[in-house]
Amino acid sequence: MDNSAVFWSRALTELTLTFHIIFATLGVGVPLIILIAQYVGYKKNDEHYTLLARRVARGFTITVAVGVVTGTIIGLQLSLLWPQFMELAGQTIALPLFMETFAFFFEAIFLGIYLYTWDRFKNPIYHMLLLIPVAIGAFMSAIFITIVNAFMNAPRGFDLVGGEIINIQPILAMFTPAMPTKVGHVLTSSFMTVAFTLAAIAAYKLLKGENHIYHKKSLNLMMKLGLIFSIATAVVGDFSAKYLAEYQPEKLAAAEWHFETEAGADLIFFGILDGDEVKYEIRMPKVLSFLISNNFNAEVTGLNDFPEDERPPLITHYYFNIMVAIGSLMIFLALGYVVGKWRGWQWIASKWFRWLIVLGGPLSFIAIETGWWLAEQGRQPWILYGIMRTEQGATTATGVEWLFIAFAVVYLILGIGSVVVLRRMFKNNPVSKELALRKGGEQ
Repeated sequence: MDNSAVFWSRALTELTLTFHIIFATLGVGVPLIILIAQYVGYKKNDEHYTLLARRVARGFTITVAVGVVTGTIIGLQLSLLWPQFMELAGQTIALPLFMETFAFFFEAIFLGIYLYTWDRFKNPIYHMLLLIPVAIGAFMSAIFITIVNAFMNAPRGFDLVGGEIINIQPILAMFTPAMPTKVGHVLTSSFMTVAFTLAAIAAYKLLKGENHIYHKKSLNLMMKLGLIFSIATAVVGDFSAKYLAEYQPEKLAAAEWHFETEAGADLIFFGILDGDEVKYEIRMPKVLSFLISNNFNAEVTGLNDFPEDERPPLITHYYFNIMVAIGSLMIFLALGYVVGKWRGWQWIASKWFRWLIVLGGPLSFIAIETGWWLAEQGRQPWILYGIMRTEQGATTATGVEWLFIAFAVVYLILGIGSVVVLRRMFKNNPVSKELALRKGGEQ
């Protein structure tokens, strides 16, 4: 096996997924946020929330378009870069791949109808109801593709005899032990990230002097939703840790830098390694044991109990720490805002606090990225856990490094282009202008 081909195949796949996950997260989370905003606008007969739904939906069309491009590229790269894996796993897990495509088309059809029919219904509730199939399509698309990832972490639904797959059970392959926590984490983290991103935009507008009530209402709604979804993400994350302890203990041990099997294991944040010794860390006594079993004295399997060639990379520890630190920060940030709004605290309208909210948008995406790096690198050295190693599934072709460079340029152009188009779209149509036009049209 050409090690350079394996390296560049992994690098290109990681580059593509890192870029795509931004638009995939928006694709999953935005439809629900639009639905909630439009429902609040309908329920309160408030034009500001309705306009929020309208503006977010308009920007959503750009991110959907880019997401389609990068999603298609991922499908092609799976076949080109990982042919042996697709030959083995494709027989078993092709059903959710097909269903994901169907779910996307279902979403796209109703999204087109929804965008075209603004102001075309006498009763606006009928227009709002069009968002339900859009949201369902987005959720199902995320669920089906995450099922494929869950299968890679806990493959079942077939027998492997002499390198040949027999007794294939596609439904059983879809419902693996990894599926519930994987799907739950993807959905809740997507909703959380979109809520905090829109809150960051509203806070930024207020900081720049656009003291319009629209932005204040947007900030208030998104911070409330951010609190709900960040807590939900943390709860699902707790279940994910319990899953790892039972089914992928080496992944948990690598992420926690837990080397020796012991009862009452400490939870370690950050630090540096000196051999197997951790220095300068933040240590929470016995908390790791509690997280995996709700028992402070539970035994946790150490990384040294596994063969060296089956241990995940130790850098996953930092991915885990960054993800948890950002998630915790966002919970406290949203909680501070919601409680402050309720209690009438003035500091939640201060510049420093609003800058923290602005920072929360990109930080949420960093948490999404590090979470996926943890999930994918933490499965190494397996592409199909316990069955096929990564180097066994990779292409033997040469020149993958040139593909990496070409796609890096493509993603750079797509990324810059998306930002430019979205910025011009909203800069040329400020809130005050849109509200004035709508009021003029109604007269």
